[in-house]
Amino acid sequence: MLKKFLFADLDDTLFQTLEKCAVRDALEPAAYYSDGSICSFTTPAQRAFFTFASEGMTVIPTTARSLDAFSRVNLGFTSYVVLNFGGIILQPDGSIERDWQGRMHGLMTAALPGLQALAARIDAWSAQTGYAGRTRLVEDAGTPFFIVVKDPGKIAANLVTIEREVVLPWIADGNEGYCVHRNGNNLAILPTSLDKANAVAWVSERLRREHGEIVTFGMGDSRSDARFMADCDYAIIPRRTQLSSLTVETL
Repeated sequence: MLKKFLFADLDDTLFQTLEKCAVRDALEPAAYYSDGSICSFTTPAQRAFFTFASEGMTVIPTTARSLDAFSRVNLGFTSYVVLNFGGIILQPDGSIERDWQGRMHGLMTAALPGLQALAARIDAWSAQTGYAGRTRLVEDAGTPFFIVVKDPGKIAANLVTIEREVVLPWIADGNEGYCVHRNGNNLAILPTSLDKANAVAWVSERLRREHGEIVTFGMGDSRSDARFMADCDYAIIPRRTQLSSLTVETL
């Protein structure tokens, strides 16, 4: 029988913050902040799905979380892990896959000046308009990956304004090597060479060398998950998510 692997996003897919829990009965902690307080929860349905998936396939986290943030996830995984939108791959023993890391470090270093230029432009716009949010460069394991803006008041519409007035014109002005990921209170700008789909393709090929032909499933909640999910044999979309809304709108 062919081995089955589920590449699964984490936040808003296998768990979510309390504010996003549609059902608040029988919640259990799933992830924690650095101070030890609870960050995210699982619902009974999510736990039932995770048990079901784990019994029939190997679950491979495929997330934007960093090494530190992933270390505070309490679900239990035993295989490869994809972090930082595909920037880092962990091997089953938890160590960083060095060949992939070396490749991504070169690509991300080349993309860094563009990210820095855009961050300066966003922060200048914020200072000029009185907007309180500022950009942050996300780095991990010695590699810069992307920049992110979070609205201090958690007002997603403010991020729409930044995307429309600052980011998209900058990309259109000769910076096509970068893309936008906006979901909820997060506006991230990534080099196009940073993509979960690339890391999933690499891990899938490694798994085929280890096990022969396999069956792959992709599961995620947002636009940034769509490409890696489309490259899998089957795709799973949780309801009440960015992707499920887009799917309904196109029907």
